[in-house]
Amino acid sequence: MGDSFVHLHQHTEYSMLDGAARITDGVAAAAQDGQPAIGITDHGNMYGVLDFYKACNKVGVKPIIGFEAYMAHDSRHERPPRRSKKQDDSGGEVDGGKKLYYHLTLLAENNTGYKNLIQLSSRAFMEGYYYKPRLDWELLESHSEGIIATTGCLGGHVLQSLMNEGFDAAVEKAARLQDIFGRDNLFVEIQDHGIPEQTTTNPDLLRIAKKINAPLLATNDSHYVHRNDAVAHDALLCVQTGSLISDKDRFRFHGDEHYLKSAEEMRYLFREVESACDNTLWIAERANVEIQFGDALLPDFPLPEGFEDDTAYLRQLTFEGARLRWGDPLPDEVVERLAYELKVIADMGFSSYFLITWDLIKHARDNNIRVGPGRGSAAGCAVAYTLWITDLDPIKYDLLFERFLNPSRISMPDIDMDFDTRYRDEMIRYAAERYGRDHVAQIVTFSQIKARNAVRDAARVLGYPYAVGDKVAKAMPPLIMGRDTPLEACLDKKPKYEEGYAMAAELRSMYETEPDVKAVIDVARGLEGLRRSDGIHAAAVVITKDPLTTYLPIQRKPEGGKPIEEAPVVTQYEMGNVEALGLLKMDFLGLRNLDVMSDTLALIKKTQDIDLDIDNVSLEDAKTYQLLGRGDTIGVFQLEGTAMRALVRSLAPDKFKDVAALVALYRPGPMSVNMHNDYADIKNGRKPVQYFHEDAEELLADTYGLMIYQESVMRVAQKFAGYSLAEADNLRKACGKKIRELMAKERAGFVEGVEKTGYG
Repeated sequence: MGDSFVHLHQHTEYSMLDGAARITDGVAAAAQDGQPAIGITDHGNMYGVLDFYKACNKVGVKPIIGFEAYMAHDSRHERPPRRSKKQDDSGGEVDGGKKLYYHLTLLAENNTGYKNLIQLSSRAFMEGYYYKPRLDWELLESHSEGIIATTGCLGGHVLQSLMNEGFDAAVEKAARLQDIFGRDNLFVEIQDHGIPEQTTTNPDLLRIAKKINAPLLATNDSHYVHRNDAVAHDALLCVQTGSLISDKDRFRFHGDEHYLKSAEEMRYLFREVESACDNTLWIAERANVEIQFGDALLPDFPLPEGFEDDTAYLRQLTFEGARLRWGDPLPDEVVERLAYELKVIADMGFSSYFLITWDLIKHARDNNIRVGPGRGSAAGCAVAYTLWITDLDPIKYDLLFERFLNPSRISMPDIDMDFDTRYRDEMIRYAAERYGRDHVAQIVTFSQIKARNAVRDAARVLGYPYAVGDKVAKAMPPLIMGRDTPLEACLDKKPKYEEGYAMAAELRSMYETEPDVKAVIDVARGLEGLRRSDGIHAAAVVITKDPLTTYLPIQRKPEGGKPIEEAPVVTQYEMGNVEALGLLKMDFLGLRNLDVMSDTLALIKKTQDIDLDIDNVSLEDAKTYQLLGRGDTIGVFQLEGTAMRALVRSLAPDKFKDVAALVALYRPGPMSVNMHNDYADIKNGRKPVQYFHEDAEELLADTYGLMIYQESVMRVAQKFAGYSLAEADNLRKACGKKIRELMAKERAGFVEGVEKTGYG
């Protein structure tokens, strides 16, 4: 079938602290070698599947979706005590000469297979977690359709039986797998990394394949991309196990052969069994999984009788709330604004989103759970204001709906919901009861090995004193705009990191003149950016129309010795990918300031017998502004930092718009051009007001000629370049996200628009 080859046993960075292959690097290596496809088989999880899928499609390499499952000996429900804590490829032995778990390589042949992989991975976590997420024979029989399986590596059932029980036992295991998956869907996997056990067992694997008439499959158990990554990978294993590279009796890989070899290398290695390489191409031809992105998949909101659809019910609630907010009859401006927003919401298919959000907020308010007043772009939505989702009048404060929901750019609305921290779990429970427990989950997040930690980890595993790693870490550039300068950009000048490079001169000198420092940095470069562990996002929750596992894999992990049944359900895909699938992601954020407010109001009632309505206090209280002007803001949300208190004193706020300006100005962008100090000086007469054009005064008078809000950018683009507000929002997004390609594109359009309006 030619000279090519496809790697179907590849561990990426999502085989955490075991795989050292960054997804983009592995895919790029396959593409560069002309390999038509590549597989992903991380240990027991599907964390990296969507990143891998997108990376492959970007470079024209076919993605083959899979994972290397952990299998129990008999049942996923068994919990045998481990006889030894010594780590090996199968978690150590248990009684009866069995292993704690075994490996099994699974690949999706089609979309049915992909959905079955989701089921298997999810149920292994939810039902079989014991040291690792384990599945069993019963689950394989239930979810085998559309899956291609292999007999696995040395840690698999077949090879463990071969080495410990003999040839007939191994044949029995292989035949059992073949009965489950089918004759053409069970491959006998052979590997050769120079490991003595593989040299001994490979001839028997050929006999097993012949005995059961199963095709052979050549793989390399890839854990890193290039041969010279073996040192960094070995260091990563030491990070995982808390060992030193110099330790003799530690978990390690044999040799430096576990890399993504070229097709030529693999063909040469298995030159005596060419069919084993040919079959990698056969699987690649057969494997076709199509994952859909983008289409909104919102849950159905349970409607009361008398309403034909979500849009009708949302309209009813909106105008009921509007009359409470603005009075009856409603001002024409309000009616026009609400009609426009409701049409955009309905046309974009987001009516149910607003009903779901309204219902959650209503549940909180009805149960005396304090809710935040709303923040971010949602404050520009009048519909949200009428539903008490937000508590700020967008018409009064001239906030723009298009910044929240842009009709020219289909993307899911994003409303952050802040709750008293003590009731966040209660709110998630309510969502689960409302939409189904198998429809609601929290969202996974992953920590990475950052540059400084990579340096300290590298120094430790290499056996250097703490002072060596500490010295290198302290020589690195400080955070710039909240971001690390990567080690590579410290040593070689890279676009986007010029400032960090300039500040890393001492580090480069140390690297060039001190062998110990060079050794540490060289290993650290291999560790930097790899995934260290998974966790739970502080706010994000997904709510699905159909059960979660219709769309994505889920997991549960026991915490603090608690039963796994009490652990939260969490997705295996991170937040960006959950949103990319079109699923409803909502932010349930616990805010301690709301706890303090609730407790303070309770104390006022208890000690003073006053029912204070904190949501309707005056925003013009002189004593409050005097307190702010003195900088007495410790404990005041967003105004309590040392530098912020200095800015508060300098600005001396005396109206509510000044407080809003403080929060907007105290950000890296405005501060980098001294806008925060300019605003304070102009406001207090220490500098004159200046407008970039006399016609800008009507737009920027409230902010003393400065564009401190994203709405200001949009209004300027609308007036001076003739943008619609939807177009202006695209410009705002490009500037706010600092996306250079988008900014270059928008610049051309802005210049053209300015010329057309006569301002050029």
